[in-house]
Amino acid sequence: MALFGALFLALLAGAHAEFPGCKIRVTSKALELVKQEGLRFLEQELETITIPDLRGKEGHFYYNISEKVYDFLSTFITSGMRFLLNQQICPVLYHTGTVLLNALLDTVPVRSSVDELVGIDYSLVKDPVASTSNLDMDFRGAFFPLTERNWSLPNRAVEPQLQEEERMVYVAFSEFFFDSAMESYFRAGALQLSLVGDKVPHDLDILLRATYFGSIVLLSPAVIDSPLKLELRVLAPPRCTIKPSGTTVSVTASVTIALVPPDKPEVQLSSMTMDARLSAKMALRGKALRTQLDLRRFRIYSNHSALESLALIPLQAPLKTMLQIGVMPMLNERTWRGVQIPLPEGINFVREVVTNHAGFLTIGADLHFAKGLREVIEKNRPADIGASTAPPPSTAAV
Repeated sequence: MALFGALFLALLAGAHAEFPGCKIRVTSKALELVKQEGLRFLEQELETITIPDLRGKEGHFYYNISEKVYDFLSTFITSGMRFLLNQQICPVLYHTGTVLLNALLDTVPVRSSVDELVGIDYSLVKDPVASTSNLDMDFRGAFFPLTERNWSLPNRAVEPQLQEEERMVYVAFSEFFFDSAMESYFRAGALQLSLVGDKVPHDLDILLRATYFGSIVLLSPAVIDSPLKLELRVLAPPRCTIKPSGTTVSVTASVTIALVPPDKPEVQLSSMTMDARLSAKMALRGKALRTQLDLRRFRIYSNHSALESLALIPLQAPLKTMLQIGVMPMLNERTWRGVQIPLPEGINFVREVVTNHAGFLTIGADLHFAKGLREVIEKNRPADIGASTAPPPSTAAV
C-alpha cells in the first residue's frame, strides 16, 4: 500500500482538471501482492542493518547490551527498553525505506519519450479515489511530438469507465489516447512513405507503367525509362473508433505516381486519394500496450474526375496488396514496440483480457514481480546511499 501511495504523491504534482485519456484501477488483490513483496523486502533489509551496542543510563539503571544478546533479552524488554530500541531501529528503517522507495519511484514514467518522434504524458488529472476494495487513478494519457512539447490535443472523447474488480489491475483507454498518438506522429511528419525505383514492387511497377502508358509514351525518350516513384502521404491525422464490435482506424492519404529522371525534375503521372480502414487489436505485454494493425477496407479515387476514378479500378487490388505486403509490416513493427504503462520497474502485466466498449476499451490483468523489490532498488540505488548514515534518533515507534 505504501508503494502505490507514494506513487500517487509522485504523480499528483501534475494534476489538473480535464478528462482522462487513461485510467488505472488497482484492486485489493494487487495491493495484497505488493504488501507481501514489501514484507519480503523489509525482512531482507533488516538482515543488513547493524545496530551498535547500547550503553547508557536511564534513571538509576545502567545498561550495556551488545547485539548478540538482543534476542535473548527480547522477552524481558520493558517499556523503557522498547523505547531505546526504537531509538536505534526505526530511524534506520525509515531512512533506508524512504531513500530506496524514491529510487524505485524514479523508474515510473510520468512524462517520457516513446521513441525519437513522440512522447507521452501520464500526469494525474485529479486526486486518486480510494475505496475499501480499489484505488482508481485518472491519467492524462496524451501523446505529444517531441518537437512541440507544449502542444496538446483537446480531449473530446468519451470518458473511460472502470467497473470490474476480479483482476489485480484494470487499465482503460479512451479514443483520445489513440487519437493523440496518431496526431502526434502526423505532426512529426512520420505518416508518409516514398518508394523509388527498386523499392517499388516489380509487378506493381509493370502495372503502373501499363496503366499510364498513354502519358508515358508522349514523354521524351530520356524520361520514359526513368525510375518510378510511388509516394503515400497521410492528409489528416487518422482517427480511432472504438465499439463493442472492435477498434478501427480511419486513414485518408494522397497517392502520387511519378517518373524520376536523373538530375531532372520528376514528372507526375497521376495523383489520387486513398481511403483506408484498419482494424486494431490491443494487448498488454510486460507493461507495454502493443497494437497490431490489419488493412480491412481500401479504395482509391481521382481528385479530378469520375471518369479517371473508373480508370483507377484496375490499380485498386495491386495497390492494396502492396500496402499489405510492404507498408503494414513497417507500421506494425513500430506499433508492436508498444508504449509503457505507468508501473514501477520490475512489475509486469500477465493474463490480460481486452474488452471493447462504446468509445473506450479496458484491459484487465494480474501483476507479476519480474524482479524482486531489492533487485529493482539496488539497480536504481542512488550512488551515495551506501555511504549514508542513519538519521538522528527519533522517538517514533516502528
